[in-house]
Amino acid sequence: MRLDKFLAEVGLGSRKEVKQLIKKGQITVNQQVEKSDKKQVDPEKDSIVFQGEPLHYQEFYYYLLHKPAGVVSATEDNRDQTVMDLFSASDYRSDLFPVGRLDKDTEGLLLITNDGQLAHELLSPKKHVEKEYFAEVDGVMTAEDQKCFVAGITLDGELTLPAELLIDETTEEKSKVRIILHEGKFHQVKRMVKACGKEVAYLKRIRMGNLALPKDLDKGNYRPLTEDELRGLKG
Repeated sequence: MRLDKFLAEVGLGSRKEVKQLIKKGQITVNQQVEKSDKKQVDPEKDSIVFQGEPLHYQEFYYYLLHKPAGVVSATEDNRDQTVMDLFSASDYRSDLFPVGRLDKDTEGLLLITNDGQLAHELLSPKKHVEKEYFAEVDGVMTAEDQKCFVAGITLDGELTLPAELLIDETTEEKSKVRIILHEGKFHQVKRMVKACGKEVAYLKRIRMGNLALPKDLDKGNYRPLTEDELRGLKG
């Protein structure tokens, strides 16, 4: 990897900015001042230092984000705030993207990464990665609805995979439920509930595979995945 590319990747600045740092002799490679931006370096073996601070290269980044309502699951949008707008300048990278999407009015867990291979595996229909949602529903969900979810519901002429409907609480007019899906069709939770004659009033994703939304992570905030979380996703 070229030295200027390495420096840009670790966040020291743009290619143009890091070239100036190199020319000014502020970068050392294996204890030697290096003034060529074309110098080839090995991020795994070479010692690269800026102003006395060793620089460490990281290829992939993984963040768990608590998406708030009103924010779109996209890298850029001309009209609405995106999930990438929630990142600080120090954490933002142009190659980060959300894995899958949540509707604009849906809250909850969203994985942000630059690891395209992992994203592909998590979203692959063949993998059937579980996604769990909490929903507040206008209407009373019943044992009959639970049977319909297990049997699958036809949406746009196609039968959904078996899903789980867990009823946590009901009143005369409303229900609080958890729904576990093994696929990700467009507006699937809302459409399955509507097929049962009810309406979703509030929706929040609380789990994706082994990755659960932490109770202490406020809406709009994010944090890096732990090693255990990442190991579980890749397992």
